[in-house]
Amino acid sequence: MTESPYTRPDMKAFLDALAAVGGPALADMTLEEARQSYVALHAMADRPARDLAVIRDLTCPGPAGDIPLRLYDARESRDPGPLITFYHGGGFVIGDLETHHNLCTEIAALMDLPLIAVDYRRAPEHPFPAAIEDCEAATRWVASSPAELDRKATGIISMGDSAGGNATIVVGQVLGASPADVPIVLQVPIFPLASNAIGSDSLETFAEGHVLTKAAIEFFDAAYQADRTDPRGFPILGDHSNAPPTVVATASLDPIRDSGRDYAKALVEAGRDVVYLEMQGVTHSFTNIRAAVPSTQSDLERIIGAMTLMLGRV
Repeated sequence: MTESPYTRPDMKAFLDALAAVGGPALADMTLEEARQSYVALHAMADRPARDLAVIRDLTCPGPAGDIPLRLYDARESRDPGPLITFYHGGGFVIGDLETHHNLCTEIAALMDLPLIAVDYRRAPEHPFPAAIEDCEAATRWVASSPAELDRKATGIISMGDSAGGNATIVVGQVLGASPADVPIVLQVPIFPLASNAIGSDSLETFAEGHVLTKAAIEFFDAAYQADRTDPRGFPILGDHSNAPPTVVATASLDPIRDSGRDYAKALVEAGRDVVYLEMQGVTHSFTNIRAAVPSTQSDLERIIGAMTLMLGRV
């Protein structure tokens, strides 16, 4: 008999609670219901937002109109330094600034750096590559140190979870080929979709009962309509030879775990500077369930520690 994979006790309690609640699967909801359920999950499961000196909404020009952004900073003013651009998860379909607000306050506080969250266009209203085009445009804008930010960028730390982890890698490749005003000095894809997850071992092993399901992944895939031959859809296909320093984080119980492993392996084989962390006994979205699953706060802090190490700021 195959032994069940290790699940942390607090993670198991949360999964049992979700199973007890029941309700329709994501793929059976309307688009608006799916988006509301994602907001509700994070509001219920994540730790409260931090109080920061600066939390301010702003916009930047994009290829199809202004892109909403949100600036987070623990300090009112800053000397020149790196700025974090954050791309939220949600399959390019259901996330927004609110679903990741609490997490963004935490990252800005723990890193003691400004963070700019990007509210890119979502599918199915705006399929591939709209989200990527917005993330690229916003990152170039931040790199130019516009007056509206009141902060001078010396480099960009690109960061995101799930679909946002995909965007993190893609933006790194695009800006590697066509540089912005300042370079990406570190990229941090968290449980990213880098290679096609369909058919992977982890997708079949964790298809049900682990927060993200196989059916939800297929739902997102059908809505986003990424070109399977385009590195902007599946960045494992891109050039890794000049990838910036990278921290890759995956979750051992995640259906897209193998996709993140594939990307870390590609970086190692390309001789790039990479720290790879796989969080044991937790699921996809572990960064956004830190109240419901308290041990995951330490996982986020491990990612922050690796970022600090890679930036040489220890």
